[in-house]
Formats: sequence, structure tokens, C-alpha cells
Amino acid sequence: MTVSALALVLHVLSAVVWLGGMIFAHQMLRPVAVEVLEPPQRLTLWAGVFSRFFPWVWAAVVLLLATGNWMIFEVYGGFATTPIYIHIMYALGLVMMAVFFHVYFAPFKRLKAHVEAEAWPEGGAQINQIRRLVGINILLGVATVVVAAGGRLLA
Repeated sequence: MTVSALALVLHVLSAVVWLGGMIFAHQMLRPVAVEVLEPPQRLTLWAGVFSRFFPWVWAAVVLLLATGNWMIFEVYGGFATTPIYIHIMYALGLVMMAVFFHVYFAPFKRLKAHVEAEAWPEGGAQINQIRRLVGINILLGVATVVVAAGGRLLA
């Protein structure tokens, strides 16, 4: 396998882990948790789920940046010669990363503190903020996949 092929595989796998994890949590796990768990158990569940998922997102972010930049400079010769759809994908990815950084360092940090303090209403407010931001990132992620998969054909 060439270095370019390996970079592309790692890039795609990182995107799949991040986007797939968000879709699973937001569209499958969240509705069931709301139906079957009381707030203390639900918020404790979410603090635990995010504590396990977010290291994977950090790894995905690092790999997406490393492999994306490597391909831009080694495959395309730099940003000046990179097709527009790659620029769009790159920009969408940076916005997604900024949303993730906010989630991680603000509402997730507060969620963990509220769960530890058993401050359930305050924890609920944090989980609602996370839910909205993850929803935004899902939309951005789907748009990024559309651009990545069809960019050459859409341009």
C-alpha cells in the first residue's frame, strides 16, 4: 500500500468513526435513553458515553488534519493547486473541529461536574446544548461527505 493510499484510508476511517458515532449517539442512543432512563441515570450514561467516545474523536481530528494536509501537499502540490471541493471539505472539517472543541471544553466539562455534584437540572441543560451542537456537526459532517464523495463530479 502506498503512503497516499494509507493516508486516504486513515482519513476516511477517521471520518467514519466520528460521523458514525455522532449519528449513533444522536439518533439511536439518545431517544432510547430518554424513553427508559430517569435524568440521573441518563446524565450519568451520557457522561460515560462521551468520556469513551471523545478520545476517539480527538484521534480522528488528529488523523484527519495530518492525513488531509499530507494529501494536500503531497498529492495535490499544495492549496494553490488543490481542487475547490477539497477546500470546501477542509473548511467544513475545520468548522466541525471548532464545534467539537467547544463541546469538549465547555458543556461536556460542565456536564461531568454537574453529574459528579448530582445537579441534574444543570446537567440536563448541558446535555441539551451538546445535543444541539452534535446535531449541527452531523449536518456539517453529512455535507462534508457529500462534497468528498461527489466533489470531482459536482465541480
